[in-house]
Amino acid sequence: MNKILLPLLLFFTITVSSQTQLTPVTWTATYLDKPNNEGEIIFKAKIDPKWHIYSQRPTDAGPIPTSFSITPNANFELIGKVEETNAHEEFVAAFDAKVFVFETEAVFKQKIKRKNKTGFVVKLSLEYMTCNDKQCLPPKTIELTVTVPAKK
Repeated sequence: MNKILLPLLLFFTITVSSQTQLTPVTWTATYLDKPNNEGEIIFKAKIDPKWHIYSQRPTDAGPIPTSFSITPNANFELIGKVEETNAHEEFVAAFDAKVFVFETEAVFKQKIKRKNKTGFVVKLSLEYMTCNDKQCLPPKTIELTVTVPAKK
């Protein structure tokens, strides 16, 4: 019994270890105060070499576009939608199509209008998919919070 259990345990450990190492994208969210009670929530994705994530632009080609969901709060209102910059169009063999991607870094911005001077926390989630030239990881949803400091 131990002869069978040990190889299975070793296999499971190696599989879990290799899966946990595949985190080619790291996300941060920060707040930038602007004049007239406005501000921006800035989402940054640091993307490992040879990996990419996809634009918010919907496509029928197959990849899951990056998307954001910001929890409403009585302290602010959203101004417009999340904006992105510097996505470039590229042929992706995995989907046999041209799609808009980010490599190295992606920056997204959501403008907000403050309703008061108190500090508050914005809760949000984002979904994204990442691929390289050999594989795609399943879409991932992460939760983030951003602290908006009180105004003086």
